[in-house]
Amino acid sequence: MKVMVLNAGSSSIKYQIFDMRDSSVLTSGLLEQIGEASSRLKYKWTNGEGKTKEAVEEGCVADHSEGLKLILDITLKLGVIHDLNELAGIGHRVVHGGEAFWKPTLIVDKVVDAVRGMIPLAPLHNPANLIGIEVSRQLCPAVPQVAVFDTAFHQTMPPHAYHYALPYNFYKELRVRRYGFHGTSHHYVAKQCAIYLGKPLSSCNLVTLHLGNGTSTAAIKDGESIDTSMGMTPLEGLVMGTRCGDLDPSIPFYLARSTGKSYDEIEKILNKESGLKGICGYNDMREVERLAAGGNAPAKLAIEMFCYRIKKYIGAYYAAIGSLDAIIFTGGIGENSNVIRKESCAGLQNLGIAIDEAKNHVRASKITDISASSSKIKVIIVPTNEELEIAQQTVECIKTSEAK
Repeated sequence: MKVMVLNAGSSSIKYQIFDMRDSSVLTSGLLEQIGEASSRLKYKWTNGEGKTKEAVEEGCVADHSEGLKLILDITLKLGVIHDLNELAGIGHRVVHGGEAFWKPTLIVDKVVDAVRGMIPLAPLHNPANLIGIEVSRQLCPAVPQVAVFDTAFHQTMPPHAYHYALPYNFYKELRVRRYGFHGTSHHYVAKQCAIYLGKPLSSCNLVTLHLGNGTSTAAIKDGESIDTSMGMTPLEGLVMGTRCGDLDPSIPFYLARSTGKSYDEIEKILNKESGLKGICGYNDMREVERLAAGGNAPAKLAIEMFCYRIKKYIGAYYAAIGSLDAIIFTGGIGENSNVIRKESCAGLQNLGIAIDEAKNHVRASKITDISASSSKIKVIIVPTNEELEIAQQTVECIKTSEAK
């Protein structure tokens, strides 16, 4: 059984094709700069001898339809699939599912309409995701297609966690509430951690930390998300690569009055020019750490702020859950930065959280326990695999729909 996973951006398409018999990746790639003078597709595949090969295609790709057609044509030429109908399903990452979608959903016209209706909630993401869905349905009409929503895992949050203290009619009429994101990643690493701990997920209490250019944390009680740091949009919560995270709500109004900038300009600043980049000029944590190690004061401040915010959320979610089995680090930073893991857990010994410094000095490619022997709560690195989780949920959704 072969499943394709698509993640369409405004000018990009990221994809993987899995052999679900062993969860192996048959081919993967990223097409960038769609609609520009020169587009670039970098892809890799496993040949008949089991060796991984890479290649790059460059040229003008006018739109997503042309881009996906190029990807599918190359996939056929490589022999990864011999016919488009060999695909058992196509799973689409969709950022915002609102309150309508609690789980992966087989894509039909009314689902497309619902995703389109949520564009006001995710204007930076849902339009691109929708383009990927529409183009894929046109090119592969006989292949079942499934939408997997970043927000779905967090739909178990109780009302007291997802409501804002605003006039209630804003929720009733405009659906203003906290939704949370990165749900596919939080769900995947929670399941992997449960297997590692030898417990059913429904018995696990976890704090999961997805740390990359976008960062978020989730409080998972008895296997379900009861709170998460991102809110109505991905702007709320932890300090991120270019997003500010938690902010006094009055600041945008103050900036508008003081600078004369429009709210659109300020929104762009909060999303694209803040976070690590706003503090020290760089949003790549590797560069920030390099600068900090060399004595750069803004870079040191950026790391301190980044880790302090994480530490506050760990404490808050510990209190919300009541007891913890493990804290999970994942994402590009969470899996690779011993500095961030160390500083984020520093001083939490009285909560039963302690890291072994020797174990922590690792770039993890597999599940790795970095807890100190004195730690009552496990601290574990769990590499995320959102694409595999989407593929698995796609298969489950198709099987469920076929059984009806």
